[in-house]
Amino acid sequence: MIIRDQAALLAPVERDLRLDLFRGIGLWMIFLDHIPHDVVAWLTLRNYGFSDAAEFFVFISGYLVGWIYGPIVAGGWFLAALKRLWRRAAEMYVAHIMLFLLFTAQIARTARRFDNPMYEHEFNVFNFLAHPDELIGQAIVLKYKPVNLDVLPLYITLVFASPFIVWCLVRRPNLTLAASVVLYVVSRWFDWNVASYPPGTTWYFNPFCWQLMFVFAAWCGIGQIDKIGQWVWSRAAMALAAAWLVFALLIVMTWHVHALEVMIPKWMIKAIYPIDKTDLDMLRFTHFLALAIWVTHFVSRKWKALHTVWLRPVILCGQHSLPIFCLGVFLSFSAHWILTQYTKGVWEQLAVSLLGIVIMIGAAWLLDRAERVPNLFVKVTDVDEPGTAVERAPAANASR
Repeated sequence: MIIRDQAALLAPVERDLRLDLFRGIGLWMIFLDHIPHDVVAWLTLRNYGFSDAAEFFVFISGYLVGWIYGPIVAGGWFLAALKRLWRRAAEMYVAHIMLFLLFTAQIARTARRFDNPMYEHEFNVFNFLAHPDELIGQAIVLKYKPVNLDVLPLYITLVFASPFIVWCLVRRPNLTLAASVVLYVVSRWFDWNVASYPPGTTWYFNPFCWQLMFVFAAWCGIGQIDKIGQWVWSRAAMALAAAWLVFALLIVMTWHVHALEVMIPKWMIKAIYPIDKTDLDMLRFTHFLALAIWVTHFVSRKWKALHTVWLRPVILCGQHSLPIFCLGVFLSFSAHWILTQYTKGVWEQLAVSLLGIVIMIGAAWLLDRAERVPNLFVKVTDVDEPGTAVERAPAANASR
């Protein structure tokens, strides 16, 4: 017999503005990183460490799933959690399909308007324009994805599986995390991935590997990280994390300053390369964890700056992550073609980058204002017609 705790559904959840803040920062970084050769992109994380905004999003999504739905599932409301999470996955799927169609149309129109087929090949839409009937079907089953649209299918898959992940975490948290680690190791060993299109290709974000980041974050979200907090934020662990961040910075600097490559021993090069993003290389995973240890040490939930007007724009973007992400994809391509067709000067790069972020902030503000408008609804109830009630009365008396 399942005992359901009504309080699990009614208990309020205090919003952690840190998650919105870092998700908003991740959205800005994705927008800037998607603009090729943009000088402003030097401000993003990928230029100073192994991890980037992708780890931001997957971790925050997993943490929120564990934090919000863990108590609900523990209270016996698994189906309620499944319904809400699958609805969210459906919303993301519809957003992905709409984004795919509009993004492809934007690229096709730009290529035709400026008579420049480079866009079609650069963003992997040439095959779609040549065979739209076949490629639409491949897009519907999440096999065909233009450039910059790879991450949403990963989110859809993880959110779809999240009710079962949380159910296992609530009952056997450590065993579930261990199973996730085993799946990660086995998928890398046997080179498991999801088939993509064209044939012979696979997903850019391997869900069998990236699930480790999601499950670990959900494991933290249900409260397991608090049990080992004294070791995670100990002086020894933080010193090790700081050393790892410095090491990652030095390695990444050799990618930008080739004269520094001679400082790296050949045995180390063989040991760490390639740093694979598709299969979530451990260097990326551990770099993000080291960064998270220091960030959470300095930025607490009660950090006063979270409520200031200066951080409000980025927090608003983080609170509306799905529509702002979709908007950012359009804006990054628009900035790319402006710089390609007209000029690539530094001031122009600064202008299109700043304008794109301003547009994202404006859209987030409008979405926030729209949420504040009351929803009008009419409550519909079943009411018997007068004639029907009269006809039912004799029948009821006759049956007595």
